[in-house]
Amino acid sequence: MVTDFRSPLRGVVFVVLACACFAILDSVSKMVVASVPVLMAIWARYVMQALFTTAMLTPRYGRALVQVRHPWLQLTRGLLLAGTTLLALLALRFMPVGEFTAIVMLTPLAGTVLAVFIFKERVVPLQWLCVIGGFAGAMVIIRPGSGQFGWAALLALGCMAGATTFQLLTSHMARLQEHPAATHFFSGWTGALVLTLALPLTWAPVDSAQSWLLMALMGVLAAGGHFMLTLGYQYASAVTLMPYLYCQVGFAVIAGMVFFDHAPDGASLAGMALVSCCGAASAWLTAQRRRLPALGQHG
Repeated sequence: MVTDFRSPLRGVVFVVLACACFAILDSVSKMVVASVPVLMAIWARYVMQALFTTAMLTPRYGRALVQVRHPWLQLTRGLLLAGTTLLALLALRFMPVGEFTAIVMLTPLAGTVLAVFIFKERVVPLQWLCVIGGFAGAMVIIRPGSGQFGWAALLALGCMAGATTFQLLTSHMARLQEHPAATHFFSGWTGALVLTLALPLTWAPVDSAQSWLLMALMGVLAAGGHFMLTLGYQYASAVTLMPYLYCQVGFAVIAGMVFFDHAPDGASLAGMALVSCCGAASAWLTAQRRRLPALGQHG
């Protein structure tokens, strides 16, 4: 993949647009699962996403999309993503979009902790404070014992755990030099094919044209969001873009207010702000730590 890190502003714009897509995707998903079985909704999303992704990537990459070094890792990653999506849609059935998004955005912080043990990465003390602060923010949102979200919050935490594992596996595959376009292609089709096999277990007639349109929109938003995210990483480095991913929390709050007339209470807003600030600060610290050795090499 050709990268040009001389255009970081363009990369930031693409990442912010991707975050807006993902926030709208979660809102549309919440609408769909209110009237359509969850597995059907996920199936429609993955089929549309796979078709849309194929149409976008094939002209540029051709056969390279199916030339992978580690097919079993690709299959595992695709299944993991489908399972994480299942937990996400189950949680969104019962949770507001903003609160759900803030909990899932703990993923980079959880990944920081696991990377210490798996990849032996070095983490400075301030990053540990960010991790503690981020998880404290999640507890403020969930408020265990309050009965506000009940077991739905466990689904969101499970989604976060799945997303963290997915992130670490993606990082490992990048180290193995798997092409990101092929990885993206395999993820979509793995979910689409597996969910097609499972579809008879949950099929139910959907007579509403609006429901079918919304399910198709889920696939378009998912593919479009991932495509813009990929474009963003072509113009700026991951450490530069990471803090901007937290704008998805703000977009999710706005989407919840627009589509569901839900405004988070003061405690939830405080928890969201804590998660976002700690996550962005941890990303910034990572960027600074990686920049210093690079400056030393050039100095």
